[in-house]
Amino acid sequence: MTTATVTDSELNAFLDGELAPARCAEVERWLAGHPEAVARLEHARAQRDALHRLFDPVLDEPVPEALQQAAQAPVRRAGRQRVPWQQIAAGVLVTCVGAAGGWFARDRQAATPVAALSVPLPRQAAVAHAVFSPDVKRPVEIRAEQEEQLVTWLSRRLGTPLHPPRLGALGLELIGGRLLPGNSGPVAQFMYHDAAGQRLTLYISTENTGKRDTAFRFAQEGPVNVFYWIDGELGYALSAGMPKDELARVAAAVYAQLERR
Repeated sequence: MTTATVTDSELNAFLDGELAPARCAEVERWLAGHPEAVARLEHARAQRDALHRLFDPVLDEPVPEALQQAAQAPVRRAGRQRVPWQQIAAGVLVTCVGAAGGWFARDRQAATPVAALSVPLPRQAAVAHAVFSPDVKRPVEIRAEQEEQLVTWLSRRLGTPLHPPRLGALGLELIGGRLLPGNSGPVAQFMYHDAAGQRLTLYISTENTGKRDTAFRFAQEGPVNVFYWIDGELGYALSAGMPKDELARVAAAVYAQLERR
């Protein structure tokens, strides 16, 4: 059996347990003589398992009543149907898990252009907010008590200095932050809460470098309101379930602090 007889598609199917038993045995024999392919296979399996550990508990949680109501009565704007939150989140999760399964094809020309798979900044931010902000036990990866470690880690991963804004004057306290996957690279999420427990997230991406439109823009994704803008090499999106005018005041404060740095 030669290298060409075991394709990337077959390796993906082998990883997912979708090969016929006879062919599975042939692939196992082939892998015994190709340790580099075994290493790639184990890396892909580790990615897949990590994604399931991250998202399966969220998928098992009950959907909040407010989100169920939003899904049952989707908002229409300018003739365009609003996609329900569950469909948005499901699409993002399928894309993430599919990326792990497609590890072996990473060096080949993609059949679908990358741009066709891109999710707009405000929608990415709204989905990330909807997934993590309701979480009581694990809303962030690193808590505010280790802020220096958090900032160093996220800055290194995004390749640019990051600083979570101070929003105490607005009654918002930093909870912490986490690293998330974007369309083509890592993004950062900082999370805040107020005295009533309402949470707000700041989503920061480097994927908008080169875009010249820096104006504040507003978007609504189901029950999540989002203000977003581009500033130099970074794209920012502030998401919360609070009313638009309240979120606008927070967005203005965040922008003012970031511009001074």
